[in-house]
Amino acid sequence: MEEELFKEYQSRLPRKLIDDIRDNVPKSISAAKLKKVLEAASEEYAAALVNPGEAVGVISAESIGEPGTQMTLNTFHFAGVAEMNVTMGLPRIIEILDGRKELDTPMMEIYLNKAMAKGKDIEELRRFALALKETRLQDFVTEFSINITDLTVIVKLDKGKMKDLGLTNSKIIEAISKQTKMLNIKDDGDSLVVKSKSKDDTFNEVYKIKEKIRGLHIKGIKGITQVLPVKRNDEFIIVTAGSNMADVLKLEEVDSYRTTTNNIFEIEQVLGIEAAREAIVREVYKVIESQGLNVDVRHIMLVADTMCVSGTVKGITRYGVVSEKSSVLARASFETPIKNIINAALVGEVDELNSVVENAMLNQVIPIGTGLPRLVVRQPSGKKQ
Repeated sequence: MEEELFKEYQSRLPRKLIDDIRDNVPKSISAAKLKKVLEAASEEYAAALVNPGEAVGVISAESIGEPGTQMTLNTFHFAGVAEMNVTMGLPRIIEILDGRKELDTPMMEIYLNKAMAKGKDIEELRRFALALKETRLQDFVTEFSINITDLTVIVKLDKGKMKDLGLTNSKIIEAISKQTKMLNIKDDGDSLVVKSKSKDDTFNEVYKIKEKIRGLHIKGIKGITQVLPVKRNDEFIIVTAGSNMADVLKLEEVDSYRTTTNNIFEIEQVLGIEAAREAIVREVYKVIESQGLNVDVRHIMLVADTMCVSGTVKGITRYGVVSEKSSVLARASFETPIKNIINAALVGEVDELNSVVENAMLNQVIPIGTGLPRLVVRQPSGKKQ
């Protein structure tokens, strides 16, 4: 009987709502009560639908823009850890909606597999977190110096830091050799002696070698500059400064289903456009919610759809979403009118005046609300009066 009722409402309710109701109603519910629940959900859903001709774009812009003026311009800082800042408030909203590829504070939340997430072995968790952090040669070197006599670079190593990072001289030499082919490296115990294979070296060339090897990547994941294990609910997660989703998801210890980054473009490259759209919705909603503001998620979903409709993430700028518009006048109304009008004139572009902006510019009825329907009147036949 229950399944028959659910089938009856399939044409009136989305499948997800029907599945949610099926999962949440008591197993012993009577048919009459279930019908009441489905009817109430159906009425609520019908009331939430958008009417044809409703100006959803303007309403969404107002709904996000008005609370946006009340946002603070703050940055959240993780206490006790250098470089661990998170952009919040209005700057973060602008960062997402502008579609910026270079973020002020890229970060990841790395969820771990069950054994490690419970934190039974805290030392193992700490070692894994440190192993994620990008380690450059300069991070465990006390001094870089140049021997002018034989034109070599002497790299004095900090053995204490090397032990913490699980590094040995041979591992360091191997990592340097992989990235630079024209160097001879000699192990001298507490230091390394680096010399160019070229016979025509000058002091300037040796100085350039010193500066180059200083920043060489030795261990860890490129782009992750800080790590911080944090307990959230009943499990440990690792919060990072810097982001490299593609490499992090390859690690066996990482829960790839929940690990995420605040870089929308990384999500698009690794997981695809649908995941990027979902990330835009969640990131914007998270910022708005953290500010104590209330915006219906459907407005944010509309903006996310607009940014992702072309198959790649495009910001709401003249180089992004606006450049995709088919209307010349709509493109011209956004920041660069002369450029767009001249380019359109050169190729003989035609504007069909199908949208809102171009009709408003020409003082015509806009195709929204009462301007959407058109009345066709048949002229009376016979002589004109």
